[in-house]
Amino acid sequence: MTATVTSISTRTAQPRLRLTRRGRAVLTTLAATPLVIIALIVALNGGGAVATSQGSSVPLEQVTISAGQTLYDLAEEYAPESDPSEFVSDIVALNDLGGSLQPGQSIDIPAEYTTE
Repeated sequence: MTATVTSISTRTAQPRLRLTRRGRAVLTTLAATPLVIIALIVALNGGGAVATSQGSSVPLEQVTISAGQTLYDLAEEYAPESDPSEFVSDIVALNDLGGSLQPGQSIDIPAEYTTE
């Protein structure tokens, strides 16, 4: 009697990686998110203002406030034909005035009211 030896193959089957429809969607989303964020950052920062070292070509006139003087007094002096409230709002916006005027305070007059 002869014995036959049979070799049993112990080959292990490696599982195949399957990418399901949901998996593809998740993978695509994860890959696209950084690109979308970068595009948004570039788009939002792309239109910023650029400061230059050149000054304004129109010089501003400075006025020193004397005791008892108001912005409406300045409106009568610098813009007698204009609406005084427009002049006052332009002065407040240009000089960032938040409170009352102090004697000796220097304020800028907008160029549109100083040119003759």
